[in-house]
Amino acid sequence: MKTKMGAFMVMRRMLLTLLISLAGSLVALASAQAQTPQHGIAMHGSPKYPADFTRFDYVNDRAPQEGEIKLAAIGGFDSLNPMIIRGSSAAGIRWHVFESLMGRAYDEPFSLYGLIAETITTPDDRSWVEFTLRPEARFSDGQPVTVEDVIFTVETLRDQGRPNHKFYYGKVASMEKTGDRKVRLTFTEEGDREMPLIMGLMPILPKHVYEGQDFTRTGLTPMIGSGPYTIGNVDPGSSITFLRNPDYWGKDVPAARGHNNFDRIRYDYFRDANASFEAFKSGEYTLRIEDDPTRWSTGYDVPAVKDGRIIREQLKKSTPSGMRALVFNTRRDVFSDINVRKALGMMFDFEWINKNLFYGLYTRTQSFYDNSELSSAGRPASPAEKALLAPFPDAVTPEIMASGYVAPRTDGSGRNRSQMRDALALLKEAGYTVQDAKLVDASGAQFAFEILVASPEDERLALTFARNLERLGIDAKIRNVDSSQYQQRRQTYDYDMIFNFWSASLSPGNEQSFYWGGDSADTDGTRNYMGVRSDAVDAMIAAMLEAREREDFVTAVRALDRVLLSGHYVIPLYHAPDQWVARWNNLDHPQVQPNFVRFDTWWSAGTN
Repeated sequence: MKTKMGAFMVMRRMLLTLLISLAGSLVALASAQAQTPQHGIAMHGSPKYPADFTRFDYVNDRAPQEGEIKLAAIGGFDSLNPMIIRGSSAAGIRWHVFESLMGRAYDEPFSLYGLIAETITTPDDRSWVEFTLRPEARFSDGQPVTVEDVIFTVETLRDQGRPNHKFYYGKVASMEKTGDRKVRLTFTEEGDREMPLIMGLMPILPKHVYEGQDFTRTGLTPMIGSGPYTIGNVDPGSSITFLRNPDYWGKDVPAARGHNNFDRIRYDYFRDANASFEAFKSGEYTLRIEDDPTRWSTGYDVPAVKDGRIIREQLKKSTPSGMRALVFNTRRDVFSDINVRKALGMMFDFEWINKNLFYGLYTRTQSFYDNSELSSAGRPASPAEKALLAPFPDAVTPEIMASGYVAPRTDGSGRNRSQMRDALALLKEAGYTVQDAKLVDASGAQFAFEILVASPEDERLALTFARNLERLGIDAKIRNVDSSQYQQRRQTYDYDMIFNFWSASLSPGNEQSFYWGGDSADTDGTRNYMGVRSDAVDAMIAAMLEAREREDFVTAVRALDRVLLSGHYVIPLYHAPDQWVARWNNLDHPQVQPNFVRFDTWWSAGTN
């Protein structure tokens, strides 16, 4: 019996040793696979295109390589360096003259593929990244792109570049040359899973050109990069022309193929949007992305449109609309009660405004990530979302948990009596009553606040909103200030209510803490303009940043969306459902479009 028991124990130990060894081998294999050089990288999951892809789906790799595209810019410029804070840089330099280690695919949420770098390597925790440079990569002066150039770029932009460069590149703890064409960047503890992609998008500077110079100085000396274009004619403040480099090294790289089809790209500067539009109608430039619904509805009734020389298109966007909103500053007592915020939200008559001011062209925004898979609008919370939100049972209202936020609707007549009744009921719960046609608190003081504006469009909306609030007995004053004063007051949260727009991508990242995180609520200069302090918001942001797979990421963002909307921190406004594009008929574009309009895949279609 003892002999059998002893044999059993020996076999058990052998089996346990074998299982431990097998587990270690699997972990080592997974680690080795994670550290194998890859042709591309996705923020979540795997990239769409395989290692042997030849081009992106939204390009025409047989497009003619000729002709010119003319574009417009507003204002002027006094610098040709887009990577410093001093001066106003001319349009297009960062994108035409400089390129990054990797190129972004614009039909995916956030994926990069080799450009200057032929491969990328990063471990599972993404604590470091290693790039292998292509031997054929060259700057426009013919010099090769080297590891030393990459290291020089990190150091230069970290120490002398724009604030965003300093912020991100400051998270690089060390850099080392690990081979003739290999460079490894190791991140600090402040780094996150997005850092390898951020470094992949870093524009590369030639060390042999800029070493020893004061990089922060402005000037009109043309910059040198490795991109497909060089700087041609420069008319300071008025125009800049880019010329295609006939010796561009990367034209056959899959991430670049089908792009950069024009011999020349010219930007002309105009005083304002009206002057720019008149110039477009007369053919002074050839592509216009329209953002004014009045112009889109009434301004294009011209001969060139009627005879087909100007083509108007509404191109589908597949990126989030972002959130343009009237923002409550919840740091102020007047907006500390959620019932007050909900009541005022009921008084914004979008249907009347859209019909009378915007020709019915806008769509009401119902989500911080509207028009995308990240939006919670119209979607019941999934079991995974409910699990994330379970520790915070009061963070999301039952209605928003069931189907997302639904903005109040009116009949568009301008007489929204039912909304007024509902709003007054909520204000009564918050302690307000109506006396002598004024809404007053318990002390008898009228409900009053200020809306800070800095543009005619915002002032027009604010006045319309204030007239509706006046019917409730609320005194909403409009304060129009110049842009510099507006910026100063916004940066220090010196306002009751402002207009703001938070842009959004298909892959929101650590900027969300800057937008909504509790730590940013009392720090001047953040974009947490409403003053959100919410454990649930912070937890959803953390879940979003920790997600490895796209499904988990979408779950966390939708849950964050629900928490923000449940707090009624803003009055959502509106967005255009499509991109309004006008082009002269000497331009054409691929039938398959990326997530938004990118003219670098367009081409010349001859003369009109």
